[in-house]
Amino acid sequence: MRIVCLISGGIDSPAAAYSLARNNAEIILLHMDNRPYSGEGSVNKVIRLTEALEAALEQSLELWTAPHGISQFRISKYCQSNLQCVLCKRTMLKVARNIAKELDADAIATGDSLGQVASQTLYNLNAEERGLDFPVLRPLIGLDKLEIEHMAKEIGTYDISIEKGDACSIVPFRPITMASPELIIEQERRLDLDALSMEMSKEAFLLRKQGMNHI
Repeated sequence: MRIVCLISGGIDSPAAAYSLARNNAEIILLHMDNRPYSGEGSVNKVIRLTEALEAALEQSLELWTAPHGISQFRISKYCQSNLQCVLCKRTMLKVARNIAKELDADAIATGDSLGQVASQTLYNLNAEERGLDFPVLRPLIGLDKLEIEHMAKEIGTYDISIEKGDACSIVPFRPITMASPELIIEQERRLDLDALSMEMSKEAFLLRKQGMNHI
């Protein structure tokens, strides 16, 4: 089974990728580059997390990047401000799905754990995934934070993930926690999210071709 795994600089997503890889899945890591809404060191942090995962799994991993700052800007410009996080995640899922299809992957995966942040409430997870028509795996969904932290410590990613960095600067003051699929679909039409996600997917392949998309 081939899986495109979204990876950030946080604790959860490297643990999710590890849990799939140790169960014999072939994983391809995809980082959504959030600059300028995250610090310059964010990509370097993900590279170091990838190296830690390679050491834990004793195998080489592909690390892809796709631009995400453009998407964040357009969401903030055209959509309700309290939907920024949900539409951010929905964009990530669509970009990951597009890349997965091109790479003949079987699924995409995230580090979601139910209810830990605004985009991970049951309502929002449902809205983010609606109509995606592609498998989304969430290997950590029922784990609590302590369980995930324990796994991260065991595989050597925890200390990297907790290093101080710049938080996302475009997070709304009061993000929505009970988004409906109908609301999300109506909002994403304002910025043509399908076209936007395809544009970002093509940029990821261009970066790969230029040799800028791997360790």
